[in-house]
Amino acid sequence: MLHRAKDEISFLTHFIGALLCAFGTILLAIKPLITDTVTIISLLAALVFGVSLILLYTASATYHFTKGSEKLCTVLRKIDHSMIYVLIAGTYTPVCMLVFSQPKGLYFCIALWCVAILGILFKVCWINCPRAISVTLYLLMGWSILLDIPAMLRFSVGGRVFLILGGVFYTVGAIIYAIKKPNISKKFGFHELFHVFVMLGSLMHFTMVYAYIL
Repeated sequence: MLHRAKDEISFLTHFIGALLCAFGTILLAIKPLITDTVTIISLLAALVFGVSLILLYTASATYHFTKGSEKLCTVLRKIDHSMIYVLIAGTYTPVCMLVFSQPKGLYFCIALWCVAILGILFKVCWINCPRAISVTLYLLMGWSILLDIPAMLRFSVGGRVFLILGGVFYTVGAIIYAIKKPNISKKFGFHELFHVFVMLGSLMHFTMVYAYIL
């Protein structure tokens, strides 16, 4: 199957990522159920985060596998890029609903999902916008927690560490994507390295949610 992929390594990394995220989502769903403090909010927040991970990696793997027509590839690319907004909002959902004070957390969560919807519409209408614009929008949304430092301080020390590490990995990946460097080899270029940093960012934030929020 691998040799039939359009971009072999990019497909493989995020195909593996999709499988790991599916397993991780099961863990996220189980943990609230086996604790004494389970609520419908904690379960739903965990599932939103897990499903957003699955959607991003599945969309990416599908896009990098498919060798179809230009029209089909453009549609898949739009979905792939749109899922970045979904993942950012999905990652913030358990943070907003289970860490932030309420109702501020709920309002922040709603605002982020509205931004995600606008981001998706932006990508659908202008998929070929300059990389610098896309990366800037992703990073502004991703680091929006800095607008409310007191809310960030509600995390445990460990939670803050994994929150920041995830953000740093995603940011480094975004910069690599924007500048199209470095290219380590012919088969492992900047885009493949970008994929690795995205996976590292996801791992950090999964650890944050599973170990320090749920």
